[in-house]
Amino acid sequence: MQKIKITINGKKITAPLGKTILEIAKNSGTYVPTLCHHTDLKIKANCRICLVEVTFKNKKKCFLPSCQAKAENGMKIETDSVEIRKLRKTNLELLFSQHKEECTDCVFCHSCSFLQMAKEYQVEIDKFQDRKKDFPTYNFGPALIFDSSKCINCYNCVEVCQNQSVGYLEKVEKNGFFEVRPNPKKTCIYCGQCLAHCPVGAFEAVGEFEDIEKPLQNKNKVVIFQFAPSIRTSIGEEFNLPFGSVVTEKLVGAIKKLGVDYIFDVSVGADFTTFEEANELLEKLKNKTGNILLSSCCPAWVRFVEAYYPQFVKNLSQARPPHIILGGLIKTYFAKKQKIKPENITVVSVMPCVAKKFEIERKEFLIGKLKPVDFVLTTRELAFLFKKKGIDLKKAKPLKCDTPLGVPSGSGVIYGASGGVMESALRVAFWEKQKEILPKIVYEQVRGQENLKKVELNLLNKKIKMVALSGIKQAKNILEELKENKQAYSCLEVMACPGGCIGGGGQPLPQDKEIRQKRAEGLYQIDQKENLKVASQNPIVKQVYKDFLKTEKLRNQITKVKYTCKQK
Repeated sequence: MQKIKITINGKKITAPLGKTILEIAKNSGTYVPTLCHHTDLKIKANCRICLVEVTFKNKKKCFLPSCQAKAENGMKIETDSVEIRKLRKTNLELLFSQHKEECTDCVFCHSCSFLQMAKEYQVEIDKFQDRKKDFPTYNFGPALIFDSSKCINCYNCVEVCQNQSVGYLEKVEKNGFFEVRPNPKKTCIYCGQCLAHCPVGAFEAVGEFEDIEKPLQNKNKVVIFQFAPSIRTSIGEEFNLPFGSVVTEKLVGAIKKLGVDYIFDVSVGADFTTFEEANELLEKLKNKTGNILLSSCCPAWVRFVEAYYPQFVKNLSQARPPHIILGGLIKTYFAKKQKIKPENITVVSVMPCVAKKFEIERKEFLIGKLKPVDFVLTTRELAFLFKKKGIDLKKAKPLKCDTPLGVPSGSGVIYGASGGVMESALRVAFWEKQKEILPKIVYEQVRGQENLKKVELNLLNKKIKMVALSGIKQAKNILEELKENKQAYSCLEVMACPGGCIGGGGQPLPQDKEIRQKRAEGLYQIDQKENLKVASQNPIVKQVYKDFLKTEKLRNQITKVKYTCKQK
């Protein structure tokens, strides 16, 4: 690879040809502030905060956005000169003129790089009148809120929405200005990637701050929290712990300090989902139906199928999502064991996903008139609640989850990473039908941050093709392929967010591929240390099926669902 030599702030650096100034600066340990730049997205250079002063070999001097400008041999670069600081200050003042400040009510309220830059460059954030102060706020169902008066027109949200093959958010010209609006002809799938890629907090989850204490306010209720697999390796970031830190027992201890009565692990619910989904796959293979099985754990993916590919709704797995199954068991099996009236129980799911706020409102999940889950808090919301109550996760007393719904298999934990659902189901399928441990070569193929992972293997003396996807764009391509060839694949796992739930719209911000990789590694480390690898061998799963889910009617009521494509 051809190398070039440049100088950054007087330091001589050798770097590969073709890299941007920002990439080289970052790799050499030189800080350059950025705002609109995100490694998941194309370089747009809209905010101009990453400007640097460049002198070429011919002595020509200019100011370039470092995210976009490719480094050239002999360049001399200054990242923090007097001129650069003046330009950044002016750019920041102009950006603040189209951003309504509500700093205490913002997803970045504890980690706002925009505000930190304002302090660094001594910016008068109200120097210019807010141009967008009367811009509207849009509610996207029960999941998301977009306050367009805070939008700085970086268009990250528009790009990521297009990357999801949805295009619900679009760039519209009005009176000579551009603004971001929802397209009324499209359907939002509530994946929350607009929120995850917005640098200034123009998006937030419904109830992000206003509703977080509601579950704890009724003292006549038995309050039960359950937390998703991926939470244990992401929430630590909100308390300055290294990316991917496993904080399971500290998380339980911190939740207990909120006054919660019981705490269970959604990974146990994942063991039930795995058992149901694996058996559904085996049944399809046994009956030679030839119909592909689509995973249904991700509510944004399910909504995408319903809205844009309704012909595949019948292929969605009938296994309920893990927190819905566990919520149902809490209000039936556990309530009966503890002699608590189900209507006196409040179940709160802590999720990495804003779409789960929509999911718990689906009528398909009702058990009679009973909602399995009453509230969803995102990872960010729980962290915000901890901070509001003065609870430091790092100092929390480590505690274990309550029994009997608090001890999962390793399979349940890896649900938080892309490929985890497929691997978990295959572990059960291999064990139940062939009494074999899943071959190492299989799970090596379905793990990782790649958006598309394919695997072929023999099961029940049949060759099956399976695909694990993260991101809706890849899923759309596979669905288009299936329209032409229904026999192309046997099973399809889709997570709408990059990397799976570890990259969900409710997770700590900021996030990128490297951060998501660390979170996933933490989950696989848990699985590696766990002796119990197969979901169907979890003692509580066996016990519940034997002692409680004895009739087909009750089992269907608690663990299964049939999507009807009636959602709007």
